Amino acid sequence: MKILTFDIEDWFHLLNNPYTENPVNWDSFESRIERNMQTIFDLLDSTDTSATFFCLGWIAERYPHIIREISNRGFEVASHTYSHQLVFKQSPDVFKEDVYRSVCVLEDLTGKKVISFRAPSFSLTQNSTWLLDILLELGIQNDASLFPSRRSNGGMSNFDISNPFRINLKDGLLKEFPVSKASVMKQKVVYSGGGYFRLCPYSLVKSLSNQKYIMSYFHPRDFDYGQPVLDGLSTANRFKSYVGLRTCQGKLHRWLSEFDFIDLREADNLIDWNKTMQYEFK
Repeated sequence: MKILTFDIEDWFHLLNNPYTENPVNWDSFESRIERNMQTIFDLLDSTDTSATFFCLGWIAERYPHIIREISNRGFEVASHTYSHQLVFKQSPDVFKEDVYRSVCVLEDLTGKKVISFRAPSFSLTQNSTWLLDILLELGIQNDASLFPSRRSNGGMSNFDISNPFRINLKDGLLKEFPVSKASVMKQKVVYSGGGYFRLCPYSLVKSLSNQKYIMSYFHPRDFDYGQPVLDGLSTANRFKSYVGLRTCQGKLHRWLSEFDFIDLREADNLIDWNKTMQYEFK
């Protein structure tokens, strides 16, 4: 199964420098979320594809019509926290309050239960697995926060489960949908979302797309070639944040046209969870 997801945040919600990490500064930026969301809606309409949308509560409060439109189009609205902070920099109490706030905002706008979650920048690490118990306590059933590779803002480089599995927690089981990897020249690589997708030539993406399980993830800014370049980014972060913006929309349109994608809800229903692995973080 190939799962399509979007993390709904604005172009300046980058966690690579102190100024853009701080929510106090966000209102100083001009928003581009509405035009970029229309690009996403047009992509999905033209390819007849569904998706799950992991939405920031901060976005939901300022642009409630966007969240309602996602829901009214029949797409799943899920939580991406309220304030888009790295989990491992928060205390459990602060994280819990932040996710609870986001869930309340999203449920009030849609009238539907929020059951899926993704941590900002996949900031689930071996030292922040406590977040999983909190998610279960808040009614989350499906998590998509696990990035099984090294990254600047989190990730689990030694984790090698490449299919959905169940996490055994104190008060029950949480279903986990990790980011997928593929083998390239005997190396496991990520290619199915964000800067990785923008960097990879389409021929490589297509050749890797016959895997049984693919978790893709995109952001509205991934399709916005005209967005400003943020000050204060390192050379590496500037490259990762802006490479391939010009061609990403067309590349994703082709990918969605040539392969069948589903949302997280349908994937959840298709999986026989009794046959999946159970894992317990130590």
